Amino acid sequence: MACKNNWSDDEAKKYVAKYKAIGISEDLALRTFSARLLGSDPELVLHGGGNTSLKSTLKDILGNEIDVLHVKGSGWDLSTIEPEGHPAVKLNPLIKLKELNELSDEDMVAAQRQNLLNPNSPNPSVETLLHAFIPHKYIDHTHSLSILALANQPNAIELCKAIFGKRVAIVPYVMPGFNLAKEAFKEFNKANKTALLEGIELEGIILKNHGIFSFGETAKLSYQRMINLVNTAEKALKRKVNLDFTNSSESSNNSNIIIPYLRGLIGRLSKKYCTNNNWIFDIRNNENTKELFCHQELNSLINKGVATPDHVIRTKAKPLLLESFVPDKNKSFEEKIYNWVHNAKEKINKYIMEYEDYFERNSKFSKEAKTQLDPLPRLILIPGIGLIGIGINKKSSKVAADIGQAWIETVLSATSIGDFNPVCEKDTFDLEYWSLEQAKLGKNKPPLLSGKIIAITGAGGVIGSQIARQFKNAGAEVVAIDLDKKSANLIANSIGDNTLAIGCDITNKKALENTFDEIIRNFGGLDILISNAGAAWEGSISKMNESLFRKSMEINLFAHYYVSKFAINIFHSQDFCEEDKKNLIGGQILFNISKQAINPGPNFGSYGISKAALLALMRQISIEEGLNKIRANGINADRIKSGLLNEEMIKKRAVSRGISENEYMSGNLLQSEVLALDVAKAFLALAEMEKTTGALLTVDGGNVAAMVR
Repeated sequence: MACKNNWSDDEAKKYVAKYKAIGISEDLALRTFSARLLGSDPELVLHGGGNTSLKSTLKDILGNEIDVLHVKGSGWDLSTIEPEGHPAVKLNPLIKLKELNELSDEDMVAAQRQNLLNPNSPNPSVETLLHAFIPHKYIDHTHSLSILALANQPNAIELCKAIFGKRVAIVPYVMPGFNLAKEAFKEFNKANKTALLEGIELEGIILKNHGIFSFGETAKLSYQRMINLVNTAEKALKRKVNLDFTNSSESSNNSNIIIPYLRGLIGRLSKKYCTNNNWIFDIRNNENTKELFCHQELNSLINKGVATPDHVIRTKAKPLLLESFVPDKNKSFEEKIYNWVHNAKEKINKYIMEYEDYFERNSKFSKEAKTQLDPLPRLILIPGIGLIGIGINKKSSKVAADIGQAWIETVLSATSIGDFNPVCEKDTFDLEYWSLEQAKLGKNKPPLLSGKIIAITGAGGVIGSQIARQFKNAGAEVVAIDLDKKSANLIANSIGDNTLAIGCDITNKKALENTFDEIIRNFGGLDILISNAGAAWEGSISKMNESLFRKSMEINLFAHYYVSKFAINIFHSQDFCEEDKKNLIGGQILFNISKQAINPGPNFGSYGISKAALLALMRQISIEEGLNKIRANGINADRIKSGLLNEEMIKKRAVSRGISENEYMSGNLLQSEVLALDVAKAFLALAEMEKTTGALLTVDGGNVAAMVR
């Protein structure tokens, strides 16, 4: 699909006016505008990739006007970049570095940081020197998929010369940094002289196996040149790039069955290499993915490498191909699953061994000692399911899947005109283990519940929404389930990206089956179920209608039983055939029980009895599933203002007990009203208590009659 020129003079003027009001120059405002245009097109830039710059002047601390380079800083994404995302570096000291024959990465980074006008700015891009050496005011760099389809051809240099003529300089593959900056400047000078002799302007630089630079004296010209060059590349392809991030064709239920088994397998194998054993999936199964599976050279293509070396830190050098899962009438389901899991385990172990060999082969040539990264695949291909991106959280799994889809587009478009011939193994290794590239991933300790998938029933209510917020803040991937889909959406939208909202009647087993299928399709499995939904009706046992009593049992007991069974089945799938109990991933089920299970009140029998039964269910699960490392615990909360205990209910319960409403809400040992937030924090505390099961944690401010022990 041809890249669209999205430049708008009116929009550009708005950027200039907006940033002028806060003291930003017109040049930098336009740099911000065009950088965002590039970053908003995934066929050009993906997830922090690409970089842009502007040469300008600023006053130093002494008031002297000096030449500066505004260049994209580490950690900024072009699609959302702000002016401060292009920190200013003194230009002339950088240009002088061109005179050196050698410059280490450490010295290059130090020189760039020493010349920052604001020492608090992020590190400038690893390609800062290339931007400095090329003498144009505006410079843009992308990893256009159309360009990559050409730049990864065996005859890429000759092909690009034939397609672009004298409009571009072409640079053989060189690893980013000082050496690439020198080589690019050399080729730029040669091509620029040739272009001038023929009366044309040089518009850009194509880096073999890497990407493209465009430049110009205005932001608009540099941007337009990028679009025009990319569209020229597109026209040369027989198969047009059409990057599609949707999951337009859902996997069959038979295929989805194996996903939790795979997640568990990956998780258990990962324990050997890192502390994390919980991984999040992002599954894509659109038409482009199916096209790859039909390619006659599939097995060869998946072993060739990445579309651009920049991607290796997100996806490893290659995806893993597993066989599809097809039920067999002649074999039991368990036997078929066992065979599939056994085969998948063998292939994952082979992938791991090959990665370890790859590391050993290449690390011996490194000047400094390298520590092997975990050898687990980040992309898995399964016919019938599609492409699976794997990450420590949903964000990173989506990044892997997005780049995986970009790889598919590049490969398919490249093979439409020839072959896909990316950089060699050694060059891939050098990028993967380059400290400046690894720095892009960051070294911050992940949040406590990173990689954990949490499903919460009744998530749209007062207590449920607080639980969802607390678990999201702890790094979990949250599934908000509620009878009212609007309420589920409201909390999902309010707590952050990648939260899944599902409308479901949890008393309906078929609806629950669909709900848990959706959880698997979105995340790959489940780690914690918080069975929170409930309802209460007043009335004495003697006068209560039988149908109301059954309704209370259905929502307050049977629904919890139904969701627990679905959760336990997923937990068992994730630990299928694992004999070593130390390797089990297990799972947790946390119930919102209520003090009514311990200390029932008058005219509240249908609720208290169902909650007492729920307490028994929690204990039974803890007894039966403890050996499977599945924990079951409950919260014994009392008198929390919510949709269940509303103002009308509070008034009735106070009358029933012969006390004031204030005494009813705060009549505890601490004389303090308990809030929904207190309950949510208690659930989070239970989730962290790895050696606790069968426990009932009281959150009621101190009620002697409801004390368990």
